[in-house]
Amino acid sequence: MRFGLIGTGYWAGVTHGPGLQAHPDSTLVGVWGRSTAKALALADELGVRAYAQLDDLLDDVEAVAVAVPPDVQAEVAVQAAARGRHLLLDKPLALDSAAAQRVVAAVEAVGVRAAVFFTMRYTDKIADWLDTLAPDGWYAGRVRIYTSIFDPGSPYAGSQWRRDKGALWDIAPHALSIALPILGAAGTVIAQRGPGDAVDIGIRHASGATSTLSLSLTAPPGAQGSDWQFFGAEASVTMPQPPESAVDAFTACVDDLIGAVRDGRDARCGVRFAAEVLRVIEAAQTALNAS
Repeated sequence: MRFGLIGTGYWAGVTHGPGLQAHPDSTLVGVWGRSTAKALALADELGVRAYAQLDDLLDDVEAVAVAVPPDVQAEVAVQAAARGRHLLLDKPLALDSAAAQRVVAAVEAVGVRAAVFFTMRYTDKIADWLDTLAPDGWYAGRVRIYTSIFDPGSPYAGSQWRRDKGALWDIAPHALSIALPILGAAGTVIAQRGPGDAVDIGIRHASGATSTLSLSLTAPPGAQGSDWQFFGAEASVTMPQPPESAVDAFTACVDDLIGAVRDGRDARCGVRFAAEVLRVIEAAQTALNAS
């Protein structure tokens, strides 16, 4: 499948580009970005063409992989879907539910396939672990993800949307991508603020189970780490820790999208699931705004 890469930032360079080039059935045709200079630099690094116009890139490909801020992603996803191009998107799908629903509507109106890169769901070890779990009977879940984008050498310190929106919008999609498949759809959502951008989200799921998600992008060194525990009727389980590199997971997402196109099926994580994740995040944001 012929892919175009939309985006020129760190994530596009270290994950999207290498992941597309690593898959035997994908061909990376070229790169487009809002900065011509950055597009030229990344295209040179990847050994492909830099496109000055997005429409020209869309003319030459069957699918696009998008690595831009989520508000921009929603716009280009609608544009690419309207041209009949399959989509490999990142999380969060957008920065509000209305924009997310426009992406869903564009994908379904044309009938293209779309996969959203929730890293954990495309990590083989975690996907295999999820397959071993009982489909019901869960009592509760507890997820903690404390990290910092301001540690020395972090490539995300300059990410303006992360600085503006914080852990709720950047990290909650990771937590929800695991919690929702295990515990079920979210019903009531509450939230409270902690130090810095830290947030605790409480969810009562449609199954009756509850979950707590504790998240931060500004945690001090001594608090950093992650824990993923889910409590069932018979025993508790702990999710395996994900690997450091996301390239293999991204390549698995590429494989899922290609398979979805070939077989006429939905991707493992599609735009409707991504829109549901966004709905929960937006509900948590509403709770924070009211507190």
